Amino acid sequence: MKHFLGIDIGTSGAKVLALAEDGSIAATAQSEYPLSTPQPLWAEQDPQLWWNATQHCVRKVLSQIPAFDIAAVGLTGQMHGLVMLDKNGEVLRPAILWCDQRTALQCQVMTAAVGEDTLIAETCNPVLTGFTAPKVLWVRQHEPRIYEQTAMMLLPKDYIRWKLCGVFATEVSDASGTSLLNVPKRRWSTKVLSALNIDKDLLPRVYESQEISGEINVGGAQATGLLAGTPVVGGGGDQAAGAVGNGIAQAGIVSVATGTSGVVFAASDAPTIDPALRVHTFCHAVPDKWHVMGVMLAAGGSLRWYRDTLCQEEIAAAAKAGIDPYELIIQSAATAPIGSEGLIFLPYLSGERTPHPDPSARGAFIGLTLRHTKAHLARSVLEGVTFGLRDSLEILRDMNIAPDSVRLSGGGAKSTFWRQMQADVFGCDATTVQSDEGPALGAAVLAAVGAGRFHSVEEACEKLIKTSSTISTDSSRAKIYNRSYQEYRTLYPALKEHFEKLGNLGDA
Repeated sequence: MKHFLGIDIGTSGAKVLALAEDGSIAATAQSEYPLSTPQPLWAEQDPQLWWNATQHCVRKVLSQIPAFDIAAVGLTGQMHGLVMLDKNGEVLRPAILWCDQRTALQCQVMTAAVGEDTLIAETCNPVLTGFTAPKVLWVRQHEPRIYEQTAMMLLPKDYIRWKLCGVFATEVSDASGTSLLNVPKRRWSTKVLSALNIDKDLLPRVYESQEISGEINVGGAQATGLLAGTPVVGGGGDQAAGAVGNGIAQAGIVSVATGTSGVVFAASDAPTIDPALRVHTFCHAVPDKWHVMGVMLAAGGSLRWYRDTLCQEEIAAAAKAGIDPYELIIQSAATAPIGSEGLIFLPYLSGERTPHPDPSARGAFIGLTLRHTKAHLARSVLEGVTFGLRDSLEILRDMNIAPDSVRLSGGGAKSTFWRQMQADVFGCDATTVQSDEGPALGAAVLAAVGAGRFHSVEEACEKLIKTSSTISTDSSRAKIYNRSYQEYRTLYPALKEHFEKLGNLGDA
């Protein structure tokens, strides 16, 4: 039986899986790596960490699936990261990641240089600190010698393609997040590149996500154990690939993915733009499809911060019991009442993107009293993250994209308690799929299409992705959550000016 490999270069680690033709997952492997924060609100990684993890994971999977059974490889990974290579293909500096917030000034400079109307017409989005283009401008301004040596700029998953295949290539969904792609026409924007004086030769060729973009070369084969000549498809940015892995290949279905970030994702048949520019409009990893996406920067990241900072007892107890610390945290949260007795958590630990594109935004517990316990804190973190996801869902409803249900994936789909909370907060049914393997699964599905196993991404999703469970909204709980959510919505506007002042205090 043939298998299709999906490689996911995440923020905290790499994941590789082998998808069988019948839709079963034949093997998986994961490998973690660290994130560097050399200054407050900066985020960088050494691309060699990605490559080391990829080699390890691919070899582990191939210890269970023979290399000659791998019919094609798909790539996915964290979006927006900037990898700069010299003329020899060597990395010039650590990659600047999606959650890095250093480029507020460059966003202003870019918008002025291109013109806001032209920028929206070409890229369908305002430029934000997380996107790739302002990172390029930052390097050009602050590290001119690095910029002068740059011969190619790649996104994270596309660096792995370079190491595997020796080709420079990307695809439309990931390229949409650079602020350099003409999203309606699915090609690099000559207008934006010209306005920014960026040479198009510094950018790779753009493919559709299921198109074959290269083949494993001798070096890639020696490093991973894959056979030379194995085709590699374009792949997708992690959110588009994750949506494919969730069966979101056509309009009418909305997904909510909770990883480090949180994403609300809806497919569309045209590049639909929110008039208020609160959500992103990107090319989908499906030909002639686009998607609308709201992104909060610290969804699962907020819960991880809570675990690492305040839950050493739970971590120790979980290790002793042989379980995940999150199980104990969520068990504790479930003992607190809905609404956490007036305690609200703002999940802006990395700034925010949707609906508040503000790198100065800060996290906060608001409403603390002597009555509150760690159980209240844990529940308020879960509620605050879920409220942040609802912000994006409400924008989609404003755009007349109002689903009867959402498909949940990531950490927020693993807990029955959190799934029920999402169904109640969102006010619609919450469904999960049988295999919650995320972007790696989507990348493998794209590889299956590229290898000719299916005629289209839509057909592949219909045959391979099956739902497993549905949780319905409890109307009584939904009413209580709604009161807390309405109060939650008032807090960012009230605190916005103070967040920037607090950041300046930190600089002092």
